[in-house]
Amino acid sequence: MNRRHFLLAGAGATAMLGAGALARRAFAAEPLKIGFVYVGPVGDHGWTYRHDVGRRAVEQALGSRVETSFVESVKEGPDAERVIRQMASSGHGLIVATSFGFMNATLKVARQFPNVKFCHATGYKRAPNVSTYMARFYEGRYVAGKVAGKLTKSGIVGYIGSFPIPEVVRGVNAFTLALKTERPDAQVKVVWVNSWYDPGREADAAKSLVDQGADIMMQHTDSPAPLQVAENRGIWGVGQASDMRKFAPKAQITAIVDNWNGYYTDQARAVLDGSWKSTDTWRGFDADMTQMAPYGDRVPADVVALGKKIEEAIRSGKLHPFAGPAKDRDGKLRIPSGSHASDGELLGMDWFVEGVQGSLPS
Repeated sequence: MNRRHFLLAGAGATAMLGAGALARRAFAAEPLKIGFVYVGPVGDHGWTYRHDVGRRAVEQALGSRVETSFVESVKEGPDAERVIRQMASSGHGLIVATSFGFMNATLKVARQFPNVKFCHATGYKRAPNVSTYMARFYEGRYVAGKVAGKLTKSGIVGYIGSFPIPEVVRGVNAFTLALKTERPDAQVKVVWVNSWYDPGREADAAKSLVDQGADIMMQHTDSPAPLQVAENRGIWGVGQASDMRKFAPKAQITAIVDNWNGYYTDQARAVLDGSWKSTDTWRGFDADMTQMAPYGDRVPADVVALGKKIEEAIRSGKLHPFAGPAKDRDGKLRIPSGSHASDGELLGMDWFVEGVQGSLPS
């Protein structure tokens, strides 16, 4: 069931001047209403959960200056447009749409409400009142690939994908490129579940991949179900979007954590002080928008050290996950030696690197 949460702000105060003077009313500034539109439930312990952590961080940082609300489990398409329009027409000054599939709905409503500010996650279309933002999740997946290369015994990694969009494809590729630097013969088997959050389908996909020999489980879906399968089947896994260790205390190697706290707080402050502008934000380890969860107790010390070393190299700019040479799985050179993929190439990535097995629907 969709839920909304409201933070109550104080009412206006009345001040009376001295005798014979004009009476004046000094109203407290009305709080900025911020609405969050979530594609999954706040209890998914992954993507939506982390966005809600960011929403609560805004409340904590700005107090009575803001009033936040959210609607969860909003389907992409007409439902999203309806929810976003309802927020825009009910006094929200900032609306945050947290799924790629909300892009067209956000742009459509934004044209109808030019005075409302919008932030759209993982999209690429902007407008004067629409900003886009994303974290460089692929940096964390590269770290996970290096670590997985040290831990896998079978050389087979299972990878559960949501939808074959560039965000997910480049995550698979970053992981695979790193994996093969440590285990050149390794293979990554991808299964698409065509959903961001479907614990049953995610679990079924994970079981199938384990049956095919996978001894490490990766995912770009939002429930902890794949990690729970890894825990039950005695293999390793990597958490998605948040630290999922409590669901798989033995299996989780680490997790790629999304940190939206600073971004959301900065956007709210900018609306409040009148400095907000339409921008594109894409940051990673360097701005702590992407983080690695603590490594599990069972992960060998040398593997932990390697993961931290690679993380720091990416953060400092010494290492780029998509440095050449890199070929696609048809043998075509995609990234020449001595260069790395541009942001434009990453944003439009629609091909798999060598070592990835599974379909890639267009």
